[in-house]
Amino acid sequence: MPQPLGSKDASLFRQVIRNYDSKQYKKGLKTADQILRKNPNHGETLAMKALIINSQGRSEEAFAMAKEALRFDMKSHVCWHVYGLLYRAEKNFEEAIKAYKFALKLEPDSPNIQRDLALLQIQMRDYQGYIVSRRTMLQSKSGQRQYWTALAVANHLAGNLSTAESVLTTYEETLKTPPPKSDMEHSEAVLYKNTIIAEMGETERALDHLETISKNNLDRTAVLEMRARYLLKLGRHAEAEKAYRAMIDRNPENRAYFAGLEQAMGAKEGDRKSMKTMYDEYAEKNPRGDAPRRIPLDFLEGEDFREAADKYLQRMLNKGVPSTFANIKALYPDVSKRNMILELVKGYTAGRGVPQANGSAEKPAEDDTSKMHLAALYFLAQHYNYYLSRDLKEAMANIEKAIELSPTSVDYHMTKARTLKHYGHARRASETMEHARTLDERDRYINTKAAKYQLRAGENDAALKTMSKFTRNETAGGPLGDLHEMQCMWYLSEDGESYARQGKYGLALKRFTSIYDIFDVWQEDQFDFHSFSLKKGQIRAYVDMVRWEDRLREHPFYPRAALAAVRIYVLLHDKPHLAHGHLQNGTNGAGDFDAMDLAERKKAMKKAKKEQQKQEKAETAKGETKKTTSAGATTDADAKKANQDPQGTKLVQTEDPLKDAMKFMTPLLEFSPKSIEAQAAGFEIFIRRKKYLLALKCLLAASRLDPEDHTLHEHVVRLKRTLDELPSPLPEKASTVIFSLFPPLLPPPSTTLASFNDAFLARHATSPRHVLSALRVRHLLDASSVAENAKTLLASLEDHVTEFEDARAGLEAARELKVGEDATKKYRALARAKFPEASGFEEEKGGA
Repeated sequence: MPQPLGSKDASLFRQVIRNYDSKQYKKGLKTADQILRKNPNHGETLAMKALIINSQGRSEEAFAMAKEALRFDMKSHVCWHVYGLLYRAEKNFEEAIKAYKFALKLEPDSPNIQRDLALLQIQMRDYQGYIVSRRTMLQSKSGQRQYWTALAVANHLAGNLSTAESVLTTYEETLKTPPPKSDMEHSEAVLYKNTIIAEMGETERALDHLETISKNNLDRTAVLEMRARYLLKLGRHAEAEKAYRAMIDRNPENRAYFAGLEQAMGAKEGDRKSMKTMYDEYAEKNPRGDAPRRIPLDFLEGEDFREAADKYLQRMLNKGVPSTFANIKALYPDVSKRNMILELVKGYTAGRGVPQANGSAEKPAEDDTSKMHLAALYFLAQHYNYYLSRDLKEAMANIEKAIELSPTSVDYHMTKARTLKHYGHARRASETMEHARTLDERDRYINTKAAKYQLRAGENDAALKTMSKFTRNETAGGPLGDLHEMQCMWYLSEDGESYARQGKYGLALKRFTSIYDIFDVWQEDQFDFHSFSLKKGQIRAYVDMVRWEDRLREHPFYPRAALAAVRIYVLLHDKPHLAHGHLQNGTNGAGDFDAMDLAERKKAMKKAKKEQQKQEKAETAKGETKKTTSAGATTDADAKKANQDPQGTKLVQTEDPLKDAMKFMTPLLEFSPKSIEAQAAGFEIFIRRKKYLLALKCLLAASRLDPEDHTLHEHVVRLKRTLDELPSPLPEKASTVIFSLFPPLLPPPSTTLASFNDAFLARHATSPRHVLSALRVRHLLDASSVAENAKTLLASLEDHVTEFEDARAGLEAARELKVGEDATKKYRALARAKFPEASGFEEEKGGA
């Protein structure tokens, strides 16, 4: 039993709780100490003191104090509740749930403990436990709607749809008077109930229910959309057509509404005439509308397409709409449409098809002609810049003409920068984008584009300075600190990739780890919404949020950062000396590290460590100078945010790189199973950790995605060689599984791996990436094939490489394959001749 306190001390204890709730921590500590002087073994006061000091950032001391409190008063629900709160603060939700459950055994009727337990259960997706908790909470507060709704949501998320509907219906039956029309919570709850009925597959009943609630529902758009969707699903096309037309009248630019109308009208793929007639009606009805003019271009063919495209393009280009090409490029996979569009726009630049003023036979005004001519040149530059129709010389010629006519256009200079990027000249592209930024310094978009191009050119400090024009620079950590606080993931991704290209792996890992942490924050941030959404009655949005959180790491930024981090960790595992960046690529006078003997390596490592320490001290001193010169006093919050490892040294000098890589890899394999890059990265980790079954699992998954993938071929041969050269046999069970699943990926027993590789090379001789993989395999199988590899590499560059990225990959492969200095020089010279604008193929000082 909890230890009793005198009336005065009991009053003080209640004051401690109030101080904690109002975040008056100093007063709370003072009052708690006053109680403990008289009652040093009072567990509940000690527990509350632990809770307060934990809020001050002293978590270790708080846990020790909470354990002491439990020792004094093991049967106090307050002590166990506090113990659970401490674990929750540490994000150890499993242990927190255990503590809450023990507290509930001691005090089953405590609403606070029950609430905290329920919130943790939904956070952990323990739906069955959440149902039990919500049912218990409902029994104590059955008169409040949010408790009924919470139980319905619990059953809904657990898949018990009929039970969820029944809970909502039961509450509705308890209402003695209908809620007023202005009751937002009721309006949302009945729509939520309708979505549950629809999810059960009972569309007819969902429609009937919707009809009964639609008159008084406040979300008119949702009601109309749901009704149209149900009618279409039930095959009641005439009514569905009427419903979709009503929605188009409300929003004539919504493509989904037009798609629904097409289905409702029973339009078939070949029935272009009736569809065109329908869109023409809406175009006439809505003279300023874009959708009814653009959508027909998706299904029209031949001369019908040419006529519609001509009208659309003239209309857009005559207005000088900058996004015309962005609207049109979705048509480019169709070669015939692409060619017709090019022919039309070329005609406009030559003066053909120029619109007449006011529809008359008179010549248009000179300003209108020049505007359309400029817009057409801009369109052609984008056309030739696009990957499906790329001709960079034509792109540059057209954009230079446009810039000559309008030298202050931000859009034109941006397109020139993009063209230079595609040429492979990152620095010139960055300079051009920076010039575009100076033309409109108030535009945040062009500011971010300039920073992105600076990062890709390796100008990290300049990029941060550019970003600082739109950040709160008084934030702890300056502009970079604000970018972290604002979770600016595009910048962190680009910054990390830039540092990785420069060999500054500590800083790169620092950025990628920040992105990993941001996703953790997003995962944790949902915690507050479990109660907030129920209080506000926003149930449908809340359910959507929970489902989105369940696939959070499918977001493109996570795979991008995770794959980059994994590549660095694998590199650090293979070449630990790269943790000291000065040794990379033989810089700092270290020569070729791989070619050194043991004594030379030790000497080089010692020198590199000294220089690294010197650099870190300089960076620290630089940071201290910034602190002393910055205005304003440093707060406790700022001190917490202080960067303890600014260069990422601890991250890059990890003792177990592969273990750290798995932190990124595990969510990647779980949430991006259809990413062949993720499977390849998983293989690289598992084969190094000697987890051969898991490595094979990645290969099988990759094979299902693309059996001819170039990395898959390379990995299959590597795994086969590794298994053949094992010093001791695998355990019997593992061996049985591997040799039952692996053969479909391997050549027939009568075919050697060398012949298997030669056949792969012959099949993919025109694909530069496949050729590089085949050469790596050939080098793995036969280290004496250097001359043959060099010949094949040069031939591939000369005959089949059309993108500078492939040429750069080939140059990197030349180093891996050790083709020799002469062959590498020839490769560089040939690449420079083929891609004269691209950087990265210059002769290295001191040879290749």
